[in-house]
Amino acid sequence: MQSPSPTAQTGEYDAQAIAREIVDVCVDRKALDVTLIEIGRVTTLAEYFVICTGTSDRQIGAIARAVRDAMKEQGIRLLAEEGLPQDGWVLLDYGQVIVHVFSPEQRAYYDLERRWHEAPTLLRIQ
Repeated sequence: MQSPSPTAQTGEYDAQAIAREIVDVCVDRKALDVTLIEIGRVTTLAEYFVICTGTSDRQIGAIARAVRDAMKEQGIRLLAEEGLPQDGWVLLDYGQVIVHVFSPEQRAYYDLERRWHEAPTLLRIQ
């Protein structure tokens, strides 16, 4: 896969390539129900959501840490992080790509796929 690193002059990156890289990282960390949604079709909030489930606080933390590490290696800056693994959710905001790592209970509660049902689902790995 071609490196999705930022361009030297603008700091922009290929959001879809980054989103797919994040999906790969989540799958490598054994996340469940990894879903890539093209949210940019229905909002200006971001271009893509990556949503996945971890089965424990430890796994949620490991998934989030692995994503942060992989993006740092690519030179992609984390704009914001919210939530804690022990609360059952972590959000990582990379601008055009937002990553949601949930416990099963929190994922069911927030039900982002239903809330953003107008946005096309590009990929779902169960």
